[in-house]
Amino acid sequence: MGKPTGFLDYPREPIHDRPPEERVRDWKEMHLPIAEQTLREQGGRCMDCGVPFCHTGKLIGGMASGCPVHNFIPEWNDLVWRGNWKEAWIRLAKTNNFPEFTGRVCPAPCEGSCTVAIDLPAVNIKMIEEAIADRAFAEGWVVPNPPAVRTGKRVAIVGSGPAGLAAAAQINRAGHEVVVFERDDRVGGLLMYGIPNMKLDKKMVERRVQLLADEGIKFVTGVEVGKDLPAEKLLADYDAAVLCGGATHARELPVDGRSLAGIHPAMEFLLKNTKSLLDSDFQGPPPISAKGKHVIVIGGGDTGTDCVGTAIRQGARSLTQLEILPRPPEVRAPDNPWPQWPKTYRLDYGQDEAKALWGKDPRVYSVMTKRFIGDEQRNVRELLYVSVEWVKAPDGRFGPREITGTEKVIPADLVLLAMGFLGPEKPLLQQLGVKLDERGNVWTDGTKMTSVPGVFAAGDMSRGQSLVVWAIREGRIAAQSVDRYLSYGETVLPP
Repeated sequence: MGKPTGFLDYPREPIHDRPPEERVRDWKEMHLPIAEQTLREQGGRCMDCGVPFCHTGKLIGGMASGCPVHNFIPEWNDLVWRGNWKEAWIRLAKTNNFPEFTGRVCPAPCEGSCTVAIDLPAVNIKMIEEAIADRAFAEGWVVPNPPAVRTGKRVAIVGSGPAGLAAAAQINRAGHEVVVFERDDRVGGLLMYGIPNMKLDKKMVERRVQLLADEGIKFVTGVEVGKDLPAEKLLADYDAAVLCGGATHARELPVDGRSLAGIHPAMEFLLKNTKSLLDSDFQGPPPISAKGKHVIVIGGGDTGTDCVGTAIRQGARSLTQLEILPRPPEVRAPDNPWPQWPKTYRLDYGQDEAKALWGKDPRVYSVMTKRFIGDEQRNVRELLYVSVEWVKAPDGRFGPREITGTEKVIPADLVLLAMGFLGPEKPLLQQLGVKLDERGNVWTDGTKMTSVPGVFAAGDMSRGQSLVVWAIREGRIAAQSVDRYLSYGETVLPP
């Protein structure tokens, strides 16, 4: 695929983003357009590698290796190299319902397992995917495609994040009537309120939702199933249901001073800021603000990075990101071989912006928060942390051990907890009586059906906290199973 010697002829092109010093002054998208010839050359770097690992979508060492939706990556890389953009879009759209999202927010496990990446920088797969999707919309190739025939069967989707939207899109294609329930005031779930606007412009989410609505999907916002709509009514009114409510139960930090004002879950901070931006361009009631404050972000994942980027744009006085894990190595460790996801040191957009403003990566590694310290009005003002080392316990598991004498107190006017999620919220699940697995997620069989006949689950609600691309994959699998369930074992949907 691509040019036989392309990976030798062309170096990997850096991501084209606006300079950090410029983009932190607004909430607009970070990416810049890329010349067509450059994109074609990047597509030409794709090798004819015989066994492409980039679209395998396997879990190796607990992390994704290759594309979970099994994108036909070598095919559309080759088509881009040849300048056949419309054909590239057709191949991309066959496996991925929302490449305009994944091309922006996916961490690209496909690139970690790219064969070129054994010895050279990986093919720019994510950049090319985004470019194909953007060109398809610009050229008018993406149009509503409602089903020709309706089956008369009704399906409810609970949650409008990536899993819910993917399931809805696929089930609707099979001709079943689909209603999507969303408890927030806008459709999109994580895509709308969990990811900041500069990382994923909400106009793109709204554009896709409108396309789905034009195809016949009905969206109901401001309704929480299990509260505003009883679970028994859901089961009575619909022939099947798919639970896609996500893993929204955030991990807590039960240390002294947690009840002080100024300490917030990361998603509360991100949601309120995006909502204020969309509602009034920050002209309405002020959201949780980092302006002029010493900000501490606890947690080093994608959500933590989004908190960093958001706090910088609000005008944080200083910013520190605490990470309990050690600093990753510059290159793959011996126990992290290709095609595993490379657990190496890298700067994401938020850390890149912080470094541009303050001269260094804001992350402090191998530390554990011990206590929050407040003032007389019970506002958080300082944070005490201690350095840790990772040691093997008698059961063989590694865990953090405090290093005596390493305590440090730092200023903290706003603390954002971004330590991950423990699973789905339980009230609706208890009403439905679905079985949970040992991690507290919704148990499903191989078809994504729960222990309650006709009720399916997909995405983080059944998988646990994961990637947008895994949610899309699971939504597609659930949709195919719903179609089989409603069509006496037959299905017209691809996996």
